[in-house]
Order: sequence, then C-alpha cells, then structure tokens
Amino acid sequence: MNNQTPYRKKLIEVDLPLDDINRECVRERPQWRNHHSTLHRWWARRPVVACRAVIFASMVDDPSTYLNEPHAQEKREKLHDLISELTKWENSNNENVLAKARYEIACSVARSQGETAPTSAEAILCYLAEKVPAVYDPFCGSASIPLEAQRLGLRARASDLNPIAVLLSKALIEIPPVFHNLPPINPDVDSLDGWRGTSGLAADIRYYGHWMRDEAYKSIGPFYPKVKLSDGTEATVIAWLWAHTVLCSSPACRLPMPLVHSFQLSKKRGNRHWARPIVDPGSKTLSFIVQNHNAGVPDKGTIKNKTEAVCVTCGHTVKLEYVREQARDGKMSRVMMAIVAEGERGKLFLSPTDTHDQIARSAIPKREPPMNKLPEDPLGFSLQNYGITHWHQLFTVRQLMTLTTFSDLMPKTRDRMIQDSATETYADSLCTYLACAIGKTVDIGCRGTRWRVDSNTERVVHAISKQAIHIAWDFAEVNPFSSPPASSANWITQVNHIASVVEHLPVTINSSEVYQADAATTRYAADSPVIITDPPYYDIIGYADLSDFFYVWLRPLLRDIYPELFAGISTPKTEEIVANRHRFENSREHFENLLHKALQRIREHCSDQFPTSIFYAYRQQENKQNRGTSTAWETMLSAVISAGLQIVATWPMRTENITSSTSIGKNALASSIVLVCRPRPDTAQNINLGGFLTTLRNEMPAALNRLTREAHIAPVDLAQAAIGPGMEIYSRYKSVKARQNGELVDVSVREALIKINEEIDRYHAEQEGEFDSQTRFCLRWFKQSGFTSSDYGSADVLARASDVTIDSMRERVLTAESGRVQLLPLAAYDDNHPNAQLSLLRITTWEACHLMVYHLNPRNEDGRGIEGAVEVGTAMQNNPTSDPVASVERLARILYSYYDRQGNAENAFLFNTLVTSWDAIEENIRNPQQGHLDLDTDE
Repeated sequence: MNNQTPYRKKLIEVDLPLDDINRECVRERPQWRNHHSTLHRWWARRPVVACRAVIFASMVDDPSTYLNEPHAQEKREKLHDLISELTKWENSNNENVLAKARYEIACSVARSQGETAPTSAEAILCYLAEKVPAVYDPFCGSASIPLEAQRLGLRARASDLNPIAVLLSKALIEIPPVFHNLPPINPDVDSLDGWRGTSGLAADIRYYGHWMRDEAYKSIGPFYPKVKLSDGTEATVIAWLWAHTVLCSSPACRLPMPLVHSFQLSKKRGNRHWARPIVDPGSKTLSFIVQNHNAGVPDKGTIKNKTEAVCVTCGHTVKLEYVREQARDGKMSRVMMAIVAEGERGKLFLSPTDTHDQIARSAIPKREPPMNKLPEDPLGFSLQNYGITHWHQLFTVRQLMTLTTFSDLMPKTRDRMIQDSATETYADSLCTYLACAIGKTVDIGCRGTRWRVDSNTERVVHAISKQAIHIAWDFAEVNPFSSPPASSANWITQVNHIASVVEHLPVTINSSEVYQADAATTRYAADSPVIITDPPYYDIIGYADLSDFFYVWLRPLLRDIYPELFAGISTPKTEEIVANRHRFENSREHFENLLHKALQRIREHCSDQFPTSIFYAYRQQENKQNRGTSTAWETMLSAVISAGLQIVATWPMRTENITSSTSIGKNALASSIVLVCRPRPDTAQNINLGGFLTTLRNEMPAALNRLTREAHIAPVDLAQAAIGPGMEIYSRYKSVKARQNGELVDVSVREALIKINEEIDRYHAEQEGEFDSQTRFCLRWFKQSGFTSSDYGSADVLARASDVTIDSMRERVLTAESGRVQLLPLAAYDDNHPNAQLSLLRITTWEACHLMVYHLNPRNEDGRGIEGAVEVGTAMQNNPTSDPVASVERLARILYSYYDRQGNAENAFLFNTLVTSWDAIEENIRNPQQGHLDLDTDE
C-alpha cells in the first residue's frame, strides 16, 4: 500500500460526542433482551454501541475537509447529534436513524470520488457494497464489530483463530442474510406470507427447540420429578441446591462439614428462607431443613476469607488446601441443601427429600460423555486443584445424562427438518443455533453454577460469570424442563434467547464472510479493508482454554457441518496470542512477536483512505519494577509502533462492565482506549528527547483537561486514558533519540510511558495552587507524613509557608498535642466531625472531600450517599475560591492517585467513587429547585 496517498480526515480523527457515546455504553447491558451476547457465552465483549460509533465515525469525512468554519463546526455538531441517536440501544434497528447514517457514509464516499450519492435506501446499500471497502476484524470474538458494520449497511469480514468465536460470528452475521425474508418450514405455520427479515428463521429455531425439549422429556423426564407440597399438590422444580462436603479434620469430630458461601435461600420480604444444617453425631450424617424465618441465620457461610472453612459441628477451622487435598483424593462428597420450586406467587423453598436425593444420584448418562482432558496449566482456572482433570468431571451424573440426551437428539431433529422440506443447508443452519442452545445448557448445567441471593431477587448464575471457570462450593442443579418465566435456567429459555437474537439481527443485502484464520499469518483479500479490531489482552483471558469447556460438547454436533472448524480434538493453543506463562517459556516474547506480526499485516493491508481503529482495555497499574508502566500496554504499543502505524487520535470509551461480579467494590477498569491509527508516513522525522519532552509539556495539559473536565474520565482510568495523547506525540516521529554513553539511542515505549506518567503527576501538582490554604497544607503534609504523628516544628514551618496556622486547623483536619501533629484519618470524618452538620464555619476543600467520601462509602451505615455529598457541596459555595465545588473533584483525583500508587485499594476505591459520582453531585448542587436527586437511573 502506498502510504503517501493523500487522504481525507475522518470524523474519528477530529472530534466525537464522547459523553453521549459513553453514556450509552454504560446503559447497554448484555442481559437485555435481543442482545447478541445472549446467543452464547463469550468473554470481554465490546458494547455494540461503541463499535457502531467507531465504525460510523471512521467512515464519514470530518466537515473540515469540505467546509470552512463556522460551517464545518455546524455540520460536525449535526453529525454528533446523529451519533448520539445512532448509539442508543433502542435505535439499533431504527431504519430511519440507520438510513441517515448510511446516507452520510455514502455522501463521504461520493464526495471523495466526485460523485453524487444516491438517495433511496436500496440504492445506498448497493452503492456502499460497490464503493466502500469491507470492514474487517481479524480478532472477531463474538462479532460485535462486524455485526455493527453490517447494521450500517457495510460489507463485513471477520476471522478468528478460535473455532467457537468463528461459529458464533457465523451465526450472527453470515447465516441470517442467506435466509432473510423466507418463511419457516415447520408444520405449525398457518401462512407463508408476511415473514420479514429473519422472523422465519427464528420461528423455526423456536419450533425445533420445543420439539427437542418434548422428545428429551419423554426419555429423561422421570429423573426431574415434581416436588410434593404440604397441601398434597405438586410443583415443578426450578433447581436442586447442593453443598460439597468433606470430613472435618479435627480428630475429635470427623463429621461431614458443608462448604457453603451462604445459607440464605431468599431475602425477599415475606418469603425469607434459609437452609439449616443438621448433623447427627450418631449416624455421622449431615442433612438440611429449610426454615422460613430469620432467627438463627448465620451471617456468613462456612467459607472464610477464601482461605479457610469452618465446621458447623465443632467450629474447627481448616485450610482450603486441606479441602483441595480431600477432593483430589476422591473424598469430597455432596449433600442436598434445598429444593427451589415454582409457586403461584413466587418461588417456593422446600427441604430436601430422600426420594429426590436418590433420583438425582441414580441417573445414568445415555452414553459416554466427552472424555477430553483439561488443558495443562490453563490460564483462568485451576479445576485440577480439586481432582478435576477431565471436563466431564465438572458435571453431576444427572447433568451428563441431560447433555448427552439433548446432544443425541440433534441428528434426529435434523432428520425431522428434512422431512419438513428443509434444504440441507437450511437444516445445517438450524442445527448451528440449536447447538448454541446446548452450549448455553453446558454453562448453566454444571457444578460451577451458583444460587445468587440479594434483597430483590434470587436466581441461578451461570458457571462462566467471570473470565474463568471454577467449581462452586454450593451449586444449583437446574431443571431443564422448568417453565419460563418462573425460571430462566431451562432449555426453552435458552432456545427463546437465541431465537430472539436472530429475529432482531440486522439483515442487509450486503454480504458478510466469516472464516477461521491466524491473525499473525493469514492472507488478506486483494482489497484493502477498513480494519477495526479488538486484539487479545496480554494475560487477562485464556480464550482457548476457556473455550474447550464448550468445544468438547459442540465438536461432535457440528464437525460434519463445519469439518475444518472442528477438526482438532481441542481449540488451537500454540498460535494463540496470549501471554500464558504456564504454556510458553517466554510468554511476553511469544505475545509480543505474534502481536507484532498481526499488526504488521494490518499495516501492510489496511485501507489508505480510512483509519484503522484498535480497542484495548488493560489497566496501567503501578509497577515498581517497570517504574510505573504496564507490561501489557508497553507490549501493545511497541507492537503498534514497530509495525509502522502512527496513532492519530485516541478515545477513552466506557466499554467495561463495572457492575460485574469481578468489579464491584474494586478499582475496576471501566474504559478501553480506542487507538485510531494511520500508516506512519515515510517522511516522518526523528526528534531528540528534549524536543519530545517539550512537546509533551505543551500538549499534555490540554489533553488532560479534556479527559478530566470534558470527558469526565474516572481516576482509575486516567493513567490509561492519558497514554493516548502521549503516544500520539511519540508515534508521529520515526523515532525519539537520546544520547547515552556518547551515542544516540532510541527512546523505548517504556521510557516514553514513564515520561507520560510524569506529566500526569506534574498536571496534578500544578492544580494544587487552586486549593485553599488549609487544603494545600493538608495535601503537602499528607504526602510527607500520611496519617502518622510527626514533629510539630516541621508542620508549623509548612503551615506558615501555606499561609495558615496549626491552631486554626485543630480538630477540623488535624490534632496537635505534645509537640506532635497528626492529620485526622478518614474514619474521623463522620457525623461527629465539627463540620459534619455543615455549620457556619468555612468548609475547606480537604474537609468537603473527606465528608463526601464518608457519605458515599457503602460501608458507612449512617452515610447518606449522593444526598449527603450534595449537602456538603452546597455548603461550600460561599467559599472564596474561584470554583470551590469543582476543587473537590480535583482533590479526589489527586488522592486517588496517591492511594493507588501506595497499593491502598480500599481508599483508592472511595475517592474513585467520589469522582464517578460527580456528575450527579454537581447537577443537584446547581439545580436544587428540582426537589429531587438526579441519580442517573437509566442504568
């Protein structure tokens, strides 16, 4: 590709409505009905609204390329308004909005070629297919990017090394267009008219999914009995709850001890239940009874701090390593805790019965299940610690019976489709979707499935709710024949989810293609595609190891349909771009080499008229060995730059699920950085280190202002977000040179990242001058002494330099006794603090910040959340500082950074929470007349 070809700047290289995009990213929930994530489990999905925005903004010209100011800004604002509408989940299939977006893309293409864009919807689609290169994602995963390209009327290409990813992508973007506007073939259809889009395909998925359920019930229904109620009637079981057990290690006890996270079954008002353990020393047996009151309910289960377990009989504590040893020796058993059933007014919680226990244990699989071994040293789980060396050991015998039964029904179901006049190709496509239903059943039908209880609901949680697979101490064995909507963990719900996704997929006349390929070695098509991708994240997710959990079940079902895709015994691992230290001797070198090759191919084949965009989400945590830089980011950026790409724009997007089970209560990363790249021109110049630093200092403050004050990036994300503008500067040069031992050497990406982090520190330090005098003293003394007691004389010197006295700050921010000065700790800022009642005393930024943290801290029972923080902020408004309320947010960012670098995650989390709550706080301070708190309840 000739990288000297002139190009027109695209909107993504100039300006985006970042607040609007991020707001919709936060609103998007994978659990939403029709969301493509409910087709099948996958990991680290990007929000489709973020992908949609990036693709659209990559395709349309920035108005400055064809208009003069102020007309260019007016047009840019109109495009921003369109993006704001386009990224609303509710508009995903709004043809009016999509038609406007497609027209703008067509206009940009036509403008570059001196043509006039067509205006009719069908003509625009044809024009885009003919004139616009395909959008290609070489790391397609669950197909979020190609799916949104297709939605915008563009040709999409997708590839991945992982066969499960390829399968899901085919199901989402390749199969549906082939059968759009065709009626279903099942015999229940009354009319062949009126079937638009993929509604016919979805109707057949539902029909044959129900047929499989009925056939399976004929075979194994007796193994899923109903439960008898006290009034003589029966109820359908939703799930049987089990607890794993081992014998207590105390020689004086040696009785079964249940391994339970919580004995609570339901916390709903009027329906509170818990499972009470009963140990019989005589028979040395353990059983449970269900009680419907709170008296005597233990606060916690028997698992302590994820390191120990407590015996319910004698109170003896054992290390979890003992539990693992017992499991490896085959001495771990299980006991039924409770039965959850469908009731007329809600769920019923019943004590176990011997009959239900015996039936569960008497099940026999119809045939031998897949006997594949687990990967050695997998990334993301350690099931081997519990003696689980083969995948089938993660299931009970009844769960294996169910999975083998549904799997064996697939050929019969396909024969039934052919009898109902389905073509071979159509029958294979329907079987693809029904195989996904079996994959979803694997996820909810194993010993990793848990029963989650909170004050609002209780439900079954999938085994893979994190980026890992674990055995659950107490697990839920679901009934695949229970009924929606009383339960979502059944076969019909899985089928309905899949059908609903298919029914709402975008289907345009522009074709899409999905294939298996290694991104580091794949051959590109003759054209130069627009590449938008989301590469693997160093050592965060072991896609191949995790995918084997599904692969061993799907391979026998689909290898005749997709022989090349399912040729291997397991998923490919040697070529996987992941830093797996267990599999590769030099995991970093393995990752870096393969990622470099993949990005080099992108550089060689990407379009010269459209930018390349790369999503990357990996927190740049403090790393003392690397002087504050992240190995993952360093490796990623080194690969981008050494491949010959120049970063021309960066956008932090809220792509991570910060309410996930892995994020709650932690400083969880919320943003990805979208790196917008162009091939670096051959004419790029070298620059010396001094020139690079001067440019950094000139440009970084404005960029950081934009990130903190306009984009409202949370402190936990700021170090990562700031990488973008810093590396924009670094990558625009052929190299940055520094003199070392008399010779000029290249400044590495690591050294550049260190300098970028130093600029963040400088930025924070310069903002300290905006604070009131007491806050300046507190911050400086805090950095010097923390919350420890130190010499009065030193404190007095610093106070005078800050134009304040020690006496004026007594009891409000510090104590001064016996020649020692000590800042008040966080815990002192409660309802007993002198300014807690918002007295007439002037509230300093330091006090306000800590009082707000007190109210927002979820562990403070007396804190009043946003409301309390708003009252503190309102009381500050008479302070003489230019913007006293905004100064609290700036101080919170500085304190977050300090705690984060000290490794104090709990305190860092508190100040990060204050910043992420700031929009709601500030809005309600500005508009008290509303009489209510705007808490952004769209989530």
